[in-house]
Parts: sequence; C-alpha cells; structure tokens
Amino acid sequence: MVRFSYRDKVALITGGSRGLGLIIARQICNQGGKVALLARDPAELACAKSDLAHSGGSVLAVQCDLLDTEQIRPAVRQIIDHFGKIDILVNCAGIIEVGPLGHMTREDFDRAMRLHFWAPFELISQIVPEMRTRGGGRIVNISSIGGKVAVPHMAPYTSSKFALVGLSDALRAELAPENIFVTTVTPGVMRTGSEVHAKFKGDHAAEFESFTGASKLPFASISAERAAKKILAACARGRSALVMPLPARALIIANALFPNFTAQVMKIVNKRLPSSVGPTGDETRAGSDVR
Repeated sequence: MVRFSYRDKVALITGGSRGLGLIIARQICNQGGKVALLARDPAELACAKSDLAHSGGSVLAVQCDLLDTEQIRPAVRQIIDHFGKIDILVNCAGIIEVGPLGHMTREDFDRAMRLHFWAPFELISQIVPEMRTRGGGRIVNISSIGGKVAVPHMAPYTSSKFALVGLSDALRAELAPENIFVTTVTPGVMRTGSEVHAKFKGDHAAEFESFTGASKLPFASISAERAAKKILAACARGRSALVMPLPARALIIANALFPNFTAQVMKIVNKRLPSSVGPTGDETRAGSDVR
C-alpha cells in the first residue's frame, strides 16, 4: 500500500469540535492538511476553529445536527464549495448513554442509530461520488470496543456501534477497486473526558462513578493524542482495521474464540453494576450535571 501525505488534503471530521475529533483535526493541520469540522454546538465549533486557526490550520466550521439527515447534504455541499474537494471522511461523532436496559426506551436506541449508523451512511453516500471523480479517497469509521463485544448498561450505544462496524466492513471490499480505502477503528476506553458529555439513566451517580472508573485505568485505556496518531497512520496506509489498546484486542479475540466464556464474564460484570431504580431513573442526565 502506497502511503499518502496529509499535506493539502481536505478532511471532513464529524464531532470535530472537541475530544478525539478535535485532536485528529489538530494533527492533520500540523501535517499541512485542511479540515472541515461538523458539529451541533456553535460555541464549541467557534472555539475549535479558533484553536486550529491559531496554530496555522486551514479550517471550515459547519454547524450541523447529524441527528437530522436533512442537514447533512447542504453541509457537505458547503464544504465542497469551500475547499473544492473532500479527500478524507472521519466519522467520529458519538453519544454515550449509560444505564440499565429497563430504563432505556426505543427513542434512546433510535437516537444512537441515527448518529452512529445513519449519519455515517448518509455522509458516505454523499461523499463517495466526489471521491470517485478524483480517483479515490479515505474513509475512517470510528466505532468502539462496544461494536465488537456487547457491554452491559450500554445497549443503545453497543447496538448502534455494531451496526457501524458492519457497514464499514461491508463497504470496504466494494469500494477498494475504486481506490477508496475504508478503515474501521475499534478503540477501547479512551481518556478524552467523555464522561462529562455522556448521558446517564438509572442510579445516575452510581452509573457515573462506574463509567468514570473504567476510563481512568491506565493499563486498559489509551490517551486521545496517542489514539489520534494511530488512527491517522492507519488511514494513511489504507489499513482495513485498527484495534487499540492491547486489552481491547485481547477482549475481542477472547470473544471470538470463547464466546460463551465471554458471555459469562459479562453476566458477572452486569451483577456488579448499579441496579435499576424507580421512575427517577428514566430521566436522562448529563455527566456534567451528575458530577
């Protein structure tokens, strides 16, 4: 595989106003690339654009609620009109909702599917024809360990990430002859401060504590900066898949080889997680409020 340079390439990054998406954008700018950020919050977009522009990056910030499919087409058109092309699509936007299944509703599953599956599907549908006219491109779909191994108390998130992995892997073979390379990224826990933006149901405080505890284990998690570097290296090489860190790889392998054993482990994990509570548990609370 011939490795390409990010210099003068245009990358569209969803969820690029904060966290991993913003770090990926910063690293692309540092390598001479140009970035278009898609995100819902105008204040966060403005801060991200200022951050990247201050370091010399060429940045376009586009407000777009990816939960609303109708907003995606004009957003893509605005980016192409501005830069003239899109060489790289990074589907990074995500929401995490944590809590017992008994407190989850169809709306929770639908919201997760719209953001983690249908939004990437729509973006890919819009951008692939543009990549074809230019002789190729790169697509990076950032899933999760939850897209390979079902995680208790994260049913909507896990279901939608499984769907994204399936879409990503299905497209890879069919787009490869057109020089469009699809990389499926499966990270484990990342230290991005995502617990502040996560949503919690059930026993809010207990769920928040369990979730944040896992993200702070140094041997089981990876820093966002290191993750971004690995993602861009995999994208540049056109790698089919990237799994990180080592504990995530071990868990995926264990699940593939010993699915019944993994299932028993997850049952034990579930018993140690907070129980369902009364009607107050049906309320969704942001991590920033719970903390």
